[in-house]
Amino acid sequence: MSLRTPVTLVIAAATVLSLAACRDSRTDAATADHLRIMVSGIDKVIYLPAKLADQLGYFKEQGLTVDLATQQAGVNAENSLISGDVQGVVGFYDHTIDLQTKGKCLTSVVQLANIPGEVEMVSPALADTIKSAADFKGRKLGVTDLGSSTDFLTQYLAQQQGLKAGTDFTEVKAGAGSTFVASLENGQIDAGMTTDPTVAQLTATGKGKVLLDMRTEEGTRKALGGLYPASSLYMSCDYVNAHKPTVQKLANALVKTLKFISTHSGAQIAATMPADYAAGNKSLYEKAIGDSKSMFNADGKMPAEGAANVLTVLSQFSPNVKGHKDSVRLTETYTTEFADQVTP
Repeated sequence: MSLRTPVTLVIAAATVLSLAACRDSRTDAATADHLRIMVSGIDKVIYLPAKLADQLGYFKEQGLTVDLATQQAGVNAENSLISGDVQGVVGFYDHTIDLQTKGKCLTSVVQLANIPGEVEMVSPALADTIKSAADFKGRKLGVTDLGSSTDFLTQYLAQQQGLKAGTDFTEVKAGAGSTFVASLENGQIDAGMTTDPTVAQLTATGKGKVLLDMRTEEGTRKALGGLYPASSLYMSCDYVNAHKPTVQKLANALVKTLKFISTHSGAQIAATMPADYAAGNKSLYEKAIGDSKSMFNADGKMPAEGAANVLTVLSQFSPNVKGHKDSVRLTETYTTEFADQVTP
């Protein structure tokens, strides 16, 4: 009896450890397949693929449970990722470059759009006066937030005309949606950068006119001199390296969503989205999607030319990137590894 007892205890202990290991393994797998993603304005058409993938059931199809949260500014969304509150952000790609210079490694794992989808809107009362970025001098220009992607793009447009923020014009935090509309309507801004469905709302009501349109490749190249990859799913490099199967599932779902967008009309896509996204105007929401959906690519892959153009813009206006362009490791800010493995 005394000889068998130690052996029995060892076997029992081994069994307990084995069962615990199995439970830990299952827990890790469950946690990896249940994640939280922050969207930089979930009702903005430029970030449509995130909610659309959820509505179409493509995340669940991959065995994922994805909780989508929202912040109206990309700066706030990236902070949520850095703090570990979320595992990914659907926002502008340029944050991955900006934060690398601060010692943070983030990478775009699915590039949703190769152009910004942004539109510079102008007050109807000033439409005959402000006809191009050359007329920004002395004006109040709305951006989502200071330090945001719209901030950098606005400065770049003005700089091409020899104008400098703070000296020749003033940037104003105007937010998005109703706050942007109110800012333009009340004269708090003379012009400003925003996206659909706000653009559709302003043009339909006559409260704003399109000055510069970056919802198409042609308009983007004309305004910025090349592609400017924007909407993407970016995550921390550590998370990506530790959870590649989960990241691949996300890529599968989002690329499938991009293909859905490319093969369906604005009305068909709008019908799939939550009813409240239309804000009581179904036809206007359908138009907003129809006008903007060409911004999305169909394969989720980053064009190298576009990434280089983003770095060029940021190196001039981002306080973090300015003076550090040559030290940026651009290929670490995005990957096509997962999009390349998505099966047709």
